[in-house]
Amino acid sequence: MADHLEASVTLPSDPASVSAARTYVVGTLAEWGLPAGTEVSDTVRLIVSELATNAVQHTLGQSPTFTVDLVLDREERLCVGVTDSHPRLPKRLPAAVQQDNGRGLVIIRWLAAESGGRLRVRPTREGGKTVFIELPWTAPAEPVTAAGRRERRR
Repeated sequence: MADHLEASVTLPSDPASVSAARTYVVGTLAEWGLPAGTEVSDTVRLIVSELATNAVQHTLGQSPTFTVDLVLDREERLCVGVTDSHPRLPKRLPAAVQQDNGRGLVIIRWLAAESGGRLRVRPTREGGKTVFIELPWTAPAEPVTAAGRRERRR
């Protein structure tokens, strides 16, 4: 595998694009050697879902698109970011026990930490922001069967 891989997709800020973002990321990770259905792939899929949902819901129509970027460096570190053009940086809100939303960043931060990674936010030169995670790359050494079991190499 190459020392550095990158992939990117720009989607309209529409709720239907969240599913497209998940599908794109899972497919790209599979091309890079991380099959769908693995714990890491499922974690990244959930994180992208939360980030894309935030980009659609919290830009208040001021970001017509969002971009999902994937970067794999030397098979050691995976970075997944979602960029939108809205200038307001995300902030953690206190979530009430009965509240149905408002926990996205808490979930993302927890999932990233559980996987040995971290969440970061940085402003873009254009005045928007990128919310991204960095995770250690942990592609399975053995192929995974259709039933989800690892095959032993002989």
